[in-house]
Amino acid sequence: MLAITNISFLLGARALYENASLHIKPKDKIGLIGKNGTGKSTLLRLIVGEYKLDGGSISKSSDCTIGFLNQDLLSYNSEDSIRNVAMQAFERQLFLQKEIDKTLHLMETAYEDKLVDKLTQFQEEFAILDGYTIEAKTEEILEGLGFSTADLLKPLKEFSGGWRMRVMLAKILLQQPSLLLLDEPTNHLDLPSIEWVENYLKSYEGAVVIVSHDRQFLNNCVTSIAEVSGCKITQYAGNFEFFVEEKALRQEIQRGAFENQQAQIRQTERFIERFKAKASKANQVQSRVKSLARMDMVDEVMDDNAKVYFKFNFGQQPGRNILNLENISKSYGDLTILKGANAIIERGDKIALIGANGKGKSTLLRIISGTEQIEGFREEGYNVIKSFFAQHQLESLKLDNEILQELKEAGSTKLEVELRTILGCFLFAGEEVFKKIKVLSGGEKSRVALAKTLISQANFLLLDEPTNHLDMMSVNILIQALQQYEGTFVVVSHDRDFVSSIANKIWYIEDHKIKVYPGPYDEYLFWRDNVKATETALPKAQKIVETKPKPVAIDDSVKKEAEKKLKANAQKIQSIETEIANFEVSLKNISMQLEKPEIYSDNKKVTELNTEYAKIQKLMNEKQYEWDILVE
Repeated sequence: MLAITNISFLLGARALYENASLHIKPKDKIGLIGKNGTGKSTLLRLIVGEYKLDGGSISKSSDCTIGFLNQDLLSYNSEDSIRNVAMQAFERQLFLQKEIDKTLHLMETAYEDKLVDKLTQFQEEFAILDGYTIEAKTEEILEGLGFSTADLLKPLKEFSGGWRMRVMLAKILLQQPSLLLLDEPTNHLDLPSIEWVENYLKSYEGAVVIVSHDRQFLNNCVTSIAEVSGCKITQYAGNFEFFVEEKALRQEIQRGAFENQQAQIRQTERFIERFKAKASKANQVQSRVKSLARMDMVDEVMDDNAKVYFKFNFGQQPGRNILNLENISKSYGDLTILKGANAIIERGDKIALIGANGKGKSTLLRIISGTEQIEGFREEGYNVIKSFFAQHQLESLKLDNEILQELKEAGSTKLEVELRTILGCFLFAGEEVFKKIKVLSGGEKSRVALAKTLISQANFLLLDEPTNHLDMMSVNILIQALQQYEGTFVVVSHDRDFVSSIANKIWYIEDHKIKVYPGPYDEYLFWRDNVKATETALPKAQKIVETKPKPVAIDDSVKKEAEKKLKANAQKIQSIETEIANFEVSLKNISMQLEKPEIYSDNKKVTELNTEYAKIQKLMNEKQYEWDILVE
């Protein structure tokens, strides 16, 4: 379908690719990964012909059509409605629709055979191309990506860059090209939309190449991983989890080969050094010198998942209560975000604030920070020191500062050697710490801003989408930093792997209230899925019950059998009620234990209790469903 063969590409004096190859077959689902700056997005632009190769070739089959979603589309603007913009994908169908309308208008005043024939041809082609369904298909995909029905007729220009990107994604999906190239498609999507895109791509008939740093998204969508590293492209047959395992095996083999080769080199060099002055050994020495020159060097293995250690210094230790929100209300005109909402943040809480875009996550984060006007009562605890990270704060970095200088001016008491160690953890090694802020990429600026946040001596962190624009190694470093952080934080993120790794509580906004799940993300998903299953099952049971048969004559034996079953049902109902009551007592006991300070400070015990809570909740939901059926 598409063959990338021995390509070379230079960016200035730096080589991004040297003799790199990749073959894309029909229906391939490929995740393209690598560190920031290795050339992943560049490869997509080379495929579509935006950049010219310095060597090698990219060839595609004659029937290969390409759809390319890239970050440049953020700036696209239009007065047209988002539905009409997305429907531009159906270029031929829209042309036919105009011709049909034009022909019908002509036939109102001149009914001629040639016009009838022309109309018939247009309508037949329009029907073959499913022209009558394009509006429904467009609305389905736009709503799947998070737009409401009312949004569809609004002009594109009214939406922010992230929402415009969704419209462009919808347009590309509607085109159904044989090869989809998606550059960081999840950057501007919330969790429901990410899940929708995952399901869509799984059943997509064409081939897909996805540049992404979202591990779970790659696990759910792709069937192979292509890693860009060292100017080469290495392919692994499997999803991201398989890639991690397979790469570890390959690295172990490479590490052994590297160590053996280094030992051989050292031995050869010792021989040369020892006998280079002896004439009798001249031929052997020359032979060894030539063998070293001809040797294919094995690269040293670089560990992408290196462990890092962060030393956090708090200027002050806060009290038990970090923040108390009571009867909070917030609206923007007719749009209600919160109404009578309550929440408490306690010392040691690691909260992930999740949910669909437009629910008010960033607004709630600003309310927590104290920068948003509200109705209600907001009270900060004793000795609370906040630090807020958000993408717009990248603009507050001083462009003429060097990276190291930027951290020195952040108000930290750390010495230069400590700051350089921290920058090393954020992948700024050696002379890179003297780079000017103005020459950094978006991902590099994010790393600098995150480093500033973490050294601020704050005991309460607020982080709004901190993983945006970070590569996998940088996300891994941030995860380790937050796992080692002994303070309290609230994070807004749509990266499920990141949230699973750092949060011990889940917050979400529902019915204008702040809802809390007192456990990690994986347990929250388990609980959420069980709640959904129960809610789905109950209406079905209700429907079965409501279908009453017509009365028929029943003899005595049938009556006795029915009475016997009713009696058994009554006993079963009583038994289930007892079980439900016991479950409720168990849940109450666990909740009481979780409130105890000595339990709450024991992470292992808290996890065990939360797991037990979810297990009992699931059993109680099942019994409640059974009780509903029997009672009806």
